[in-house]
Amino acid sequence: MYKVLIVATSHKTRGGVTSVVNAHKQGAQWEEYHCKWIETHIDKGLFTKFLKVIPAFIQYLFLLPFYSLVHIHMSEPPSALRKIAFMWWAKVWRKKTIVHFHSFSVDTTINSRYSKLYKYLFSRADRVIVLSEYWKVVVEQFLPSAKVQVIYNPCTAQPDSNAHVTKKNSILYAGTVCHRKGYDDMIKAFAKIAKNHPDWKIVFAGNGEIEQGKALANELNINDQVVWLGWVRGADKDKAFREATVFCLPSYAEGFPMSVLDAWSYGLPVITTPVGGIPDVAKNGENMLLFNPGDIDALANCMERIISNEELRESISKESLNFAETTFNMATINKEIGELYQSLLTVHNS
Repeated sequence: MYKVLIVATSHKTRGGVTSVVNAHKQGAQWEEYHCKWIETHIDKGLFTKFLKVIPAFIQYLFLLPFYSLVHIHMSEPPSALRKIAFMWWAKVWRKKTIVHFHSFSVDTTINSRYSKLYKYLFSRADRVIVLSEYWKVVVEQFLPSAKVQVIYNPCTAQPDSNAHVTKKNSILYAGTVCHRKGYDDMIKAFAKIAKNHPDWKIVFAGNGEIEQGKALANELNINDQVVWLGWVRGADKDKAFREATVFCLPSYAEGFPMSVLDAWSYGLPVITTPVGGIPDVAKNGENMLLFNPGDIDALANCMERIISNEELRESISKESLNFAETTFNMATINKEIGELYQSLLTVHNS
């Protein structure tokens, strides 16, 4: 009987990795391979993080001999550092290993002062999962192509079919409110067209630089057309996506943005940037609207175009739903994970 240990952040942590692992839990492969989630991190204070990783590793020490494969999720350097001991112990026991790489930037990971750390983890993995063709090319600098596999993040949002929410004239942003994700660019761009569309608003769902965002909106005189929801989840998140008419993520760097995948689940037309895995599937003007990161005028033009053209919104909305139902469907992705487990464990048994 094959069994798989999943090494990743806590199920209570906010962010994409938790969403992905929770999605994997819903697949047939989770039960078929008797997967167990070892939680190595939580997004709280340093002492709490320390208290999380030590018991996790002790649990891992005792469980590993009874498992066949270790699936390690990691992203930025602190995450990768936590995984060294887990990889080392897996190789002591000659277990098959997968490194699932969720980074958003080569500059903070592979091309940083931590490059040797990533090379160590990649080189000892039997397979490295990356989130896009872009990241596959990047990781292949260190590994044979056959060891690197693209498996997309899935659409994890499951809209409440019983909910009845009235659509609003709003453009939604969801995620951490930080410059890397371009929230400030979104405010500046909307300010250029806000007077033309007084009945429209931009809505921010996420934690982070909210006070800075409010100050910027005040400076640009669009306070009345900017809404701050803070971090939302569950029914509140469902309501935010259902009420929105358009989704926008003006990000500078991504792996494959979970918020865009959520937007597709709700059939929202998306405005975003060609970063991370987006270029794998993007057809500008057909299934999304694209602009280059930091180009405020181009973003304003995209907003003006999508607000003014209902037919365009509806056609891109259909393409969003198509993504959610096909390429990025949870069942599709979980099947790929299951097939990968089978291929590695069959080799392990031969």
